[in-house]
Amino acid sequence: MTAAGWRKSSRSGGNGGDCVEVAPIRGAGQATKHVIAVRDSKDPHGPKLAFTQASWRDFTDAIKAGEFGLG
Repeated sequence: MTAAGWRKSSRSGGNGGDCVEVAPIRGAGQATKHVIAVRDSKDPHGPKLAFTQASWRDFTDAIKAGEFGLG
């Protein structure tokens, strides 16, 4: 996942705090054309998570709906 075009969350502040970055990885995964990779912006060489497009959409929709109590 090192060649990914990482984007920082639009909700991330400029204070270097808790931030995530996401990147579409084309051609990854067998069941989908690409996956969505997620990493901690403070540790870009650390572990990454990978979501199918459908799982990522479900996750972000749940956040927007307030299902995790983050807002």
